[in-house]
Amino acid sequence: METSVDAVVSYVDRAVDQMAAIVTELGDDLANRKPELAGSNSPYAILRHCLGVMEFWGGQVVAGRNITRDRDAEFRAHGPVAGLTAATADAKRRFRADAATAEFAAPPRRRTHHSKGPDELEFTSQGHALLHVLEEVTQHLGQMELTRDVLRATAVGTGRS
Repeated sequence: METSVDAVVSYVDRAVDQMAAIVTELGDDLANRKPELAGSNSPYAILRHCLGVMEFWGGQVVAGRNITRDRDAEFRAHGPVAGLTAATADAKRRFRADAATAEFAAPPRRRTHHSKGPDELEFTSQGHALLHVLEEVTQHLGQMELTRDVLRATAVGTGRS
């Protein structure tokens, strides 16, 4: 069985759409709040990070554009949900366009990454890079679903829902 670029992009879109729905449902206050757990992130920051993942791996590794990314800032990001959902729609369009340039078995067009060496699995091929985006957004969707549940439970317990 062969994996198609369109299949990967469709699953990425679905996961990102679900994350955008969660931050929209939570609203500006809860979407920007972190659970009282060490190392936790707000739903807003989780989605912003996923947009950075899509931009870097789709834009740089697959499409070959030079991407300047501040990964740490993604996890500090906060702001109005409406702006993030607009950025999400833009990121999805860009990712689809970047992925459309992919040659699934071809080597990456650019291999530079702040913490991964050129021999990492994600750099095996452009297809591997696209699958890494899928891996990241689906894992972070699960993280966001749990974060949402904790935030809601905390908000109900404190009367801040």
